[in-house]
Amino acid sequence: MWFNINIKKLAVLHLPTALRKAREIKFLFSLVKPLSRIHFDWLQVRNENIYKLNHNSQVCYLRKTLNDRFDPAERRIIIMDYQIYKQNYIYTQGENKPFKLGNSSSTDCGPMYLRPAYDYDLSTLNFIVKVPNELLVDNIYKIKALIEYYKLANKKYKIEKL
Repeated sequence: MWFNINIKKLAVLHLPTALRKAREIKFLFSLVKPLSRIHFDWLQVRNENIYKLNHNSQVCYLRKTLNDRFDPAERRIIIMDYQIYKQNYIYTQGENKPFKLGNSSSTDCGPMYLRPAYDYDLSTLNFIVKVPNELLVDNIYKIKALIEYYKLANKKYKIEKL
């Protein structure tokens, strides 16, 4: 491709043949070293941008990106849909409603658990990112930044320990 340039070779090829001696070539290499470094940095940024363009907010790509960056060997980071629970209301005896705390006759809803409010509302969370604890300790802000970069604007998430 046009961007795969060997700067040192190009510099030697542009040097007149009478000046192609070891001392002059070493001096020329010292002159083109900053240009080689800039070219190397540009190639790194180009590869990062191509990687970003090849990944989007789909769950499989987001999981792959998180695992590539933070857990490339074991790939333990997972993304789960957030489970919305059916909201069962607890009434007092004075209200004469069907569900009372400790009422054994109302078994149609199964066991009742007390959960945080965001477990019942669809508008609060959309997915959960489960991360191993040893990765979460050092990289919590980097993980959040990467998720924020790739997720859709209206999606909300929570990071939990695996």
